[in-house]
Amino acid sequence: MNEKDITIHPTAEIADGAQIESGVSVGQYSIIGPQVSIRKETQIDSHVYIEGKTVVGKNCHIFSFCTVGTEPQDVDYKGEETQLQIGDNNTIREFVSIHRGTKKGGGITTIGDGNYIMAYSHIAHDCHVGDKTVFINAASLSGHVTVHDHATVGGFTGVHQFCRIGKHAFVGGYSAITQDVLPFSRVAGNRPLLLYGLNAIGLRRAGFSRERINEIKQIFNIFFYSNLNTADAVKQIKKDIPSGEDRDEILKFIQLSSRGIVKKPSEQWERRSD
Repeated sequence: MNEKDITIHPTAEIADGAQIESGVSVGQYSIIGPQVSIRKETQIDSHVYIEGKTVVGKNCHIFSFCTVGTEPQDVDYKGEETQLQIGDNNTIREFVSIHRGTKKGGGITTIGDGNYIMAYSHIAHDCHVGDKTVFINAASLSGHVTVHDHATVGGFTGVHQFCRIGKHAFVGGYSAITQDVLPFSRVAGNRPLLLYGLNAIGLRRAGFSRERINEIKQIFNIFFYSNLNTADAVKQIKKDIPSGEDRDEILKFIQLSSRGIVKKPSEQWERRSD
């Protein structure tokens, strides 16, 4: 580590033991705890608080007034040493809070690479966030939630404990997520939470071919609109659709669901599906 490559404002507090790599900058009045590791070229703005056994990856930008790696909001937590692992190239905007894990939940909260987490969002203990997700302002994950790669969580949305949001899924704003959101799908609302079919716009933006999107539509038609129960729908998908990346991703997601899948279609989507 070349200290000349590190910029730390005189008002910032860096505890003994903290590992700060080259190219890192730490702004006014920020506080970095003794077990924190900050990788190369990461920018920490003013008034940021990072503590616990926390790793922040390379080339991240954490904006002002964030709290990162603080104790989980869990009544059973008794000060055990748990972790937060944040990957590379993440943008974490103002007032975001991210908590480290709990012993009973695996002991670690993880965030992958290339995520954009907007202001006031919250990621609770033992959550696992993949790569290139987007959290719109004030999106909140309860404990033990998994958000897979390329998913979008809408503003002011709350996600119930142990729920999962699949790859390339889109969750609309002001939603209450109480079941798993199938990969590639769109959902929104609360009381009830409704399915709005395929996230076609997101898939096109992600470079999915028309053929690939049409195959996912076939899977959706079987799973959501064939009046088959889940077990029979899975059998039908295996029979009708050749094994492939997207089919296998969907089937694996269904198999691992413990809270059930969001399946209630909106009236708008029912009309479009006829």
